[in-house]
Amino acid sequence: MGTPDFAVATLKTLVNNNYNIVGVITAPDRPAGRGQKLNQSAVKKYAVEQNLNILQPTNLKDETFLSELKALDANLQIIVAFRMLPKQVWQMPEYGTFNLHASLLPHYRGAAPINWALINGETKTGITTFFIDEKIDTGEIIMQKELTISPTENAGSLHDRLMNEGSELVLKTVKTIENNNISTYIQPVVENIRTAYKIHKHTCKIDWSASINTIHNKIRGLSPYPAAWSELHIDDSVLAVKIYDVTKIKEVHQLDIGAIVSDKNSVKVAVKGGYIEIHVLQLPGKKKMEIKSLLNGFSFTKNAKMR
Repeated sequence: MGTPDFAVATLKTLVNNNYNIVGVITAPDRPAGRGQKLNQSAVKKYAVEQNLNILQPTNLKDETFLSELKALDANLQIIVAFRMLPKQVWQMPEYGTFNLHASLLPHYRGAAPINWALINGETKTGITTFFIDEKIDTGEIIMQKELTISPTENAGSLHDRLMNEGSELVLKTVKTIENNNISTYIQPVVENIRTAYKIHKHTCKIDWSASINTIHNKIRGLSPYPAAWSELHIDDSVLAVKIYDVTKIKEVHQLDIGAIVSDKNSVKVAVKGGYIEIHVLQLPGKKKMEIKSLLNGFSFTKNAKMR
């Protein structure tokens, strides 16, 4: 059971290791783009290629879906980036239902563990397989693997590493269950637990008065998706711009917070204790561009400011 690219790697690994996938459960096709053409999930696209049996329920408690699911007679269910399951679904298989989560649980339970680990400036993260219970990401842990986060890594590169490592951890977990060698442990009670709340538009707005490290971490933690954004005040216009790639320059200056320093090749934003140099930016209605290319047809006036 899964929907995005993150889940495809696990399904591929199971197929490549000759496991009998009796069914793939994924999100219904959704209208997307200007033409509102129906768009299939990444998991469905791969499942179609492999001629796998696909179910796309809108309601996981629907009696028709539950009877179809039961008829598959799966003895194990594997969840990767899907929805919260009702009890009658996760209790169905003989060997239970386990989930792959992209954090070292109990930290970063929730919808966006990869983004929040980076936004919060973590230096390590990982992946966890655990059996599902009534709450979100609280079940007994089967296996974990820790990964180091590099200081320049963004959400896209970390996503891909966790996706690949996660597929291998799922395979290891399945083999352990298959060999009847499974042992689990209850998630430890941790003070000051860090949570991975769903990301909203207001979450992505850059606060230029924050510390240089906080700003840098927010931008890389939201890149390439959904992307950090800022209001660019230039002349009499206010443009909502997305910022994808930056470096931090620690330096003393007397400029106002948000002031822009620009020449033919670079754009820097003044912050506390230095500058955030922007390398990739997207203007409204335009494609994202490297700053050098952007500056060929766009100029920042002297009074331009990020707010």
